[in-house]
Amino acid sequence: MGMAAPTYYTAEEVIAMPDDGNRYEVVHGELLVSPPPRLLHELLVTRLIQELANYLREQPVGMVLGSRGDIVFGPTTKVEPDVFVVPLDDARRMDWKYIKRLLLVAEVLSPSTARQDRFTKRVEYQRQGVPAYWIVDGENRRVEVWTPGAEAPRMESEALEWHPTGASSPFRLELAELFRPV
Repeated sequence: MGMAAPTYYTAEEVIAMPDDGNRYEVVHGELLVSPPPRLLHELLVTRLIQELANYLREQPVGMVLGSRGDIVFGPTTKVEPDVFVVPLDDARRMDWKYIKRLLLVAEVLSPSTARQDRFTKRVEYQRQGVPAYWIVDGENRRVEVWTPGAEAPRMESEALEWHPTGASSPFRLELAELFRPV
């Protein structure tokens, strides 16, 4: 008895799926399904968005957004990063189909997403040339920092820095502030 052939999905098929509270993404035809996030996950996402929004008000090189955005890199790849920054020119078009360039992506680890965040999506973000990809590990209070072409992450446990093109000063976030108790 043979194994069933894998099912491949397109970005269009995944976008058309009904909203059932899960997050549906597809990378090179592989369907990625994530359940609703835990409270720690949402707290860290909110803090990152707030800090990046404050920075981008002073350094208007992009706009920060949260998940539920349809970032389509091709017919079989659609992702919904937890936190991402897009160039202002792309954001001003007010249509997901124009959001292709990501200046920064942050994924907050959950038990159900660790493999896809650390491998499947990381490889795709690197392939797409995303300048900075942060994998935020709230349980261990550290962040993996990936750049295009990197074979291993830089591990940060003190602070995050990001200096996007066109900004006169870098973004800096002390991780003690990100991971502070409620």
